[in-house]
Amino acid sequence: MSKSTEEFIVAVRERVGRVVVGQDVVVERLLISLFTSGHILLQGMPGLAKTLLVNCLAKTIDLGFSRVQFTIDLLPSDILGSEILDQRNGEFRTHKGPIFTNLLLADEINRAAPKVQGALLEAMQERKVTIGNVSYPLPAPFLVIATQNPIEQSGTFELPEAQLDRFQLCHRLNYPTLEEEEEILKRNLKLGIKREDKGAVAQTEFDMVADEAVGGTEELITAMEAVQKVHVSDVFIKHVVELVDRTRNHKHIELGGSPRAGIALIKSSRARALINGRDYVVPEDLFALAEDVILHRTRLNYEALAEGHTGEQVLRKLLASIG
Repeated sequence: MSKSTEEFIVAVRERVGRVVVGQDVVVERLLISLFTSGHILLQGMPGLAKTLLVNCLAKTIDLGFSRVQFTIDLLPSDILGSEILDQRNGEFRTHKGPIFTNLLLADEINRAAPKVQGALLEAMQERKVTIGNVSYPLPAPFLVIATQNPIEQSGTFELPEAQLDRFQLCHRLNYPTLEEEEEILKRNLKLGIKREDKGAVAQTEFDMVADEAVGGTEELITAMEAVQKVHVSDVFIKHVVELVDRTRNHKHIELGGSPRAGIALIKSSRARALINGRDYVVPEDLFALAEDVILHRTRLNYEALAEGHTGEQVLRKLLASIG
């Protein structure tokens, strides 16, 4: 790994760490997604700094950023754009939606109707949008970072398996530790107020996000090229194939992983190796990323759920049998 790429990764993680407390693993997963052009789904309860984290990352790497708050009345055109009739000359002109950006935060994606989810996920797959009769390519890089509330909450729609499969990673955020939460509160106490015109408002963590980036598109492209040079051994590939195959033949699993799961696991492992200063993947990469890559692509059968099994438990047993 070149020194510039190493410095770039360290600078990004350090800058994000100034604003967001104790989310090192999530930052790593976001960098993996960026370096491999793979979309990521973040699952967790409200208030765990998902939106703040994505906003901070976009400004840290000087990327275009848009946020769409998904609601039940959202329409596909609210995301993709539409044709608008110009009353002056009677011609239609194209209005591009917020999807035309580098980083799109799809906030609470499972609160929108399935038709809207499908429109977004189709654009994610093809990386282009059709408005009227014209197709428009999306900017490069283009990455969707979606957040999802637990499906048990009211007003949510569960994402179908075929749509979940289009996310390279699905990371589950947990509550901070007691020490981390103390640090969050201490930082919040120091925020103070910000004067605006003749008044003032209390500052939030979003006001602490620095506008000055530590890198741009060139540094990102260099890192993406470096990922492609990370060595993957034949033995590692065999382990990945074996793991995915076992998800299709396990007695507790009704829906196993597709070939896309294996591809995502290898791509993500290469990026994780680069982030950790290696030019080769190791078994640790597979074990660290398996849950984020595999779990949202599998579904337990009724018997397993009735017996109290969880996807995490089944996956851990599968990983223990590999090698």
